[in-house]
Amino acid sequence: QVQLVESGGGLVQPGGSLRLSCSASGSIFSTAHMGWYRQAPGKQRELVAAITTGGGTTYADSVKGRFAISRDNAKSTMYLQMNSLNPEDTAVYYCTADSLFVRVITGAGHYWGQGTQVTVSS
Repeated sequence: QVQLVESGGGLVQPGGSLRLSCSASGSIFSTAHMGWYRQAPGKQRELVAAITTGGGTTYADSVKGRFAISRDNAKSTMYLQMNSLNPEDTAVYYCTADSLFVRVITGAGHYWGQGTQVTVSS
């Protein structure tokens, strides 16, 4: 059984930065495409960024130029560096993984973490 565990969330002021981590147990990490989603109160879960096994990336328009997704296969960990945060980025952030990239970017990933709260407020 694969488990994904997010960490790194918290309270940050507008304009600040946070780095989220998603650690994966099991041996699938290097063969899994990964992604970050977020869900704000009263809103649907939305894709933030995704990364393929080969390092190819895609981003939501709302975070392009501010967020960066990366992965370290040796550590079985994916990251989301978030800069220039604003209150609209407040949400619970989830990581997901699947052997098919299309499932990751459509929200149909097989594996999901429990989420980490990010709050951007002064």
